[in-house]
Amino acid sequence: MTRVLVVDDDPQILRALRINLTAHGYDVTVAPDGAGALRAAADVPPDVVVLDLGLPDLDGTEVIAGLRGWTPVPIIVLSARVGSSDKVHALDAGADDYVTKPFGMAELLARLRASVRRAAVATVDGEPVVDAGGFRVDLAAKKVVRDGAEVHLTPTEWGILELLVRHRGKLVGQRELLRAVWGPGYGTETNYLRVYLAQLRRKLEADPSRPEHFITEAGMGYRFEV
Repeated sequence: MTRVLVVDDDPQILRALRINLTAHGYDVTVAPDGAGALRAAADVPPDVVVLDLGLPDLDGTEVIAGLRGWTPVPIIVLSARVGSSDKVHALDAGADDYVTKPFGMAELLARLRASVRRAAVATVDGEPVVDAGGFRVDLAAKKVVRDGAEVHLTPTEWGILELLVRHRGKLVGQRELLRAVWGPGYGTETNYLRVYLAQLRRKLEADPSRPEHFITEAGMGYRFEV
């Protein structure tokens, strides 16, 4: 049974999430503040954390930092903060996903399932083999297989894909991508990214016009979803 730690200072939200998640087969622990969340996670390590940013004792990003000091557990931020800077700050702190309040239970459940799938990726020689459904990325062999056939990628395409896959589910900023793939002298040539992401979508997405795996976060960067 998947263990979920829900952290929120609103008793009604805690109760609603505990009831709904338990009904869907999750083992739920709740905490009303940051200190309680860190203690609960240390006592019984969860498989995924659902975390509100506006806590009474600690900011949610401080809780993320505390967890990231010892565990790679998936963290889904659940917050009423809707600004892009808040999202970027939370993702940069180590969160894996961000859901804005008010939210639908179906969406949260889908994001929980996706987080658990990403955390359970198989490994070969210590490197993950990521199954995206329509294609598989083997980071050890440095190859992509789609419909039983290897997909030819250019070195630049592979560099972008590898970085996104290694940070699957997380926002990778435009500047980070440019500097990692093209070099430290780059950082503003966002047109390069648009061109190469379009090429990757044509090669790997079932419908490149409606990408499911290579997601654009307008003005910020890109995210790879499994």
